[in-house]
Amino acid sequence: MDKRMLGDLDSLPEEDKLRMSAMIEQLQIRDSLRMYNSLVERCFDDCVESFKHKSLQKQEESCVRRCAEKFLKHSMRVGMRFAELNQGAATQD
Repeated sequence: MDKRMLGDLDSLPEEDKLRMSAMIEQLQIRDSLRMYNSLVERCFDDCVESFKHKSLQKQEESCVRRCAEKFLKHSMRVGMRFAELNQGAATQD
């Protein structure tokens, strides 16, 4: 985040700071739910082959586990890379 933006937030009245904080929290929750839903949908589509049994078959369960691990590792890597880019941009200012 740009240092000037942080300075602008500090100059806001306390009520506006609280409102901004609540908005940021809602956005974070929404993004977390989107990521979770995307993970469930993708892994389900890739791994579940039939509805013959009420629980996952062994191969389906291992596929879902691998899928979820890959998805989460990828998300973490993207987040780390994004943070690196933001930090690099902040030091250039």
